[in-house]
Amino acid sequence: MKGPLFYSKILLFGEYGIIKDSKGLSIPYNFYKGALKVAGNPTETSIKSNLSLKRFADYLENINPELVVFDIETLKADVESGMYFDSSIPQGYGVGSSGALVAALYDQYAQNKITVLENLTREKLIQLKTIFSEMESFFHGKSSGLDPLNSYLSIPILINSQDNIEATGIPSQTADGKGAVFLLDSGVVGETAPMVHIFMENMKQEGFRNMLKNQFIKHTDACVDDFLKGDVKSLFKNTKQLSKVVLNHFKPMIPMQFHELWKKGIDTNDYYLKLCGSGGGGYILGFTEDIDKAKKALSDYKLEVVYNF
Repeated sequence: MKGPLFYSKILLFGEYGIIKDSKGLSIPYNFYKGALKVAGNPTETSIKSNLSLKRFADYLENINPELVVFDIETLKADVESGMYFDSSIPQGYGVGSSGALVAALYDQYAQNKITVLENLTREKLIQLKTIFSEMESFFHGKSSGLDPLNSYLSIPILINSQDNIEATGIPSQTADGKGAVFLLDSGVVGETAPMVHIFMENMKQEGFRNMLKNQFIKHTDACVDDFLKGDVKSLFKNTKQLSKVVLNHFKPMIPMQFHELWKKGIDTNDYYLKLCGSGGGGYILGFTEDIDKAKKALSDYKLEVVYNF
């Protein structure tokens, strides 16, 4: 038994902001993927994944049946026979490792599931997002449900607000474009739950809430609009502002050794960095108008280009 492949995702814009109704834009990233498999010769990795699936199956058994019902009997039987999630998606890197697993389990075991082939109305998208949010909460404590949604549908998703999401098209890539979105490997594994906890604690302060609304969300929304319109000039202006806001107000989410590098990008305009997912480690997302300049400035680090302008 083997399920279909599910891909990683990148939230280009909207991390943290979407919790408070900012816009967001999430795109599939086909470089990493995962699928459900049964191990012929169990390895340490497959055994660990299998144990995690056991706990997840128990959790899914008690999920609100009005929301979604799973074929728990088959799921548990498959887990007993050694099923695991075979994935190349790095965990704790902000590219949706748990999202792909949630999508795979829903696809394989949910009853009366909403399929990718249906006419995906806004209601259906919201319903899927709600189901996935509930499922993924097992891993993070609080989940927007967007990562699994992106992984399940494998199409770019535009978040207008929490209850207004739609499938969208993004401008096609320019093969010889100098501008690029890239991933920078921090070399540190990030954990989502502690980062979200810091954010929620900060949200208790009025000053932080005002900053979020008047600066962070303002620039995030502008970046989403610019990106979808293909307005590269305005996009980089707003990405620079967003990078500044994050450096000033989200320092705990940026690994200490990257504070200087982050500032250097803003000062030189060679590149702008932003959080990829919840931060704290994993990947950092970078935007540059000239990928050669950025590669030179970041020659000590591993870069992966995700999208060319």
